[in-house]
Amino acid sequence: MNGQAHASHPTDEPLFNPFAEGFTDDPYPHYAVLRERAPVYEHPLGFWVLSRHEEVSELLRSGNSVEEHNAAPGPMRDVIAGSYGDRAPRMNGMSILDLDPPAHTRLRRLVAKAFTPRAIEALRPRIRELVDELMEPVIGAGEVDLVRTVAFPLPFAVISEMMGMPRVDVARLRDLTGTLVRSLEPVADPEMLEAIVAADDEVMRMIADIIAWKRRNRGDDLLTALIDAEEDGDSLSDDELVAQVALLFIAGHETTVNLIGGGALALLRHPGQLARLRAEPDLLPTAVEELLRYDSPVQSSRRITVRPHRAAGVEIPEGAFVMAALASANRDERQWGEDADRVRLDRPNPHRHVSFGAGVHHCLGASLARVEAQIALEKLVTRTGDLALTGEVEWNGRINLRGPAHLPVAVR
Repeated sequence: MNGQAHASHPTDEPLFNPFAEGFTDDPYPHYAVLRERAPVYEHPLGFWVLSRHEEVSELLRSGNSVEEHNAAPGPMRDVIAGSYGDRAPRMNGMSILDLDPPAHTRLRRLVAKAFTPRAIEALRPRIRELVDELMEPVIGAGEVDLVRTVAFPLPFAVISEMMGMPRVDVARLRDLTGTLVRSLEPVADPEMLEAIVAADDEVMRMIADIIAWKRRNRGDDLLTALIDAEEDGDSLSDDELVAQVALLFIAGHETTVNLIGGGALALLRHPGQLARLRAEPDLLPTAVEELLRYDSPVQSSRRITVRPHRAAGVEIPEGAFVMAALASANRDERQWGEDADRVRLDRPNPHRHVSFGAGVHHCLGASLARVEAQIALEKLVTRTGDLALTGEVEWNGRINLRGPAHLPVAVR
């Protein structure tokens, strides 16, 4: 089957099963099987999975769709339609994540005006201050949960300050966004579906109230810039503005939590590389790229073919759902060599990872995530004398936005 699609029958045990026991703790052995046996895999439910770097990269850059109405009739479209019915989370379908050009191009151009690399670089001093504040109780604490103390609060604080958020119920907003990102997962539990819809309603109301507050309390911040974003008389409508703010806020902290927590865990599991980073802090930018490659904060991205698409000699029909397995592509031995499943901070080409996607949907917040991870990991390795895992890592149980939920570490 090497290099060919795996033709499954409905009675077959699927070669790809993200609900298999232990998958969310460690999906990489499952992806390795896919890459070797069926790199272009047709699942019995009617969707396709690409697992090698070359085919994943090609799909992301291919110009195929992210809009679900382009899907042909079939089991996957029925599953999606039957999940939420007419109550799908409102952010879905109106954010830049869920739109094709030209609508995507228009919205991204307006949002990008307030999200420039220069603006991100200007945040470095404040991010350093925030990391120093978070690190104070960690130093000499003996044992801490790195997710709770550093990985989670840092990106939440950064995106809140960057947007110029008013005082809100932070704990409540964290709970709501944690539920809402479950909409990016395959969900079969009716209670979870109801919780997602309820969380979406509450988050949209909160963000609409925040935007109304910001119109009265303008500042030198991202939210004011988004309100003012305009080009040739075009600006964001109220609903578009709410959707983009929701996306930036959620994506601005949920994924970076995974990057910082997963990156720290990868270093702890590769103590030789951790020691090298302590000795050679100039490796940090390359190290972050390698950690992004090693354990992608977003594990997959989906496309819907708008024309027949060929991958590794296999033709995927028009209207098919295709899962680009980013995490698998980043461990592809054909791209990274036989040590692809190891962290190597001096790897010559880690930036070729696809953790931020590619093509027109390349992650708008990639530069912010990189800056936060660089500073957090730098402080972690330079301000502590020693770090070591003290117990079992608890994962967040997600298939797509996968990362450590609890990371117990001894700090000396």
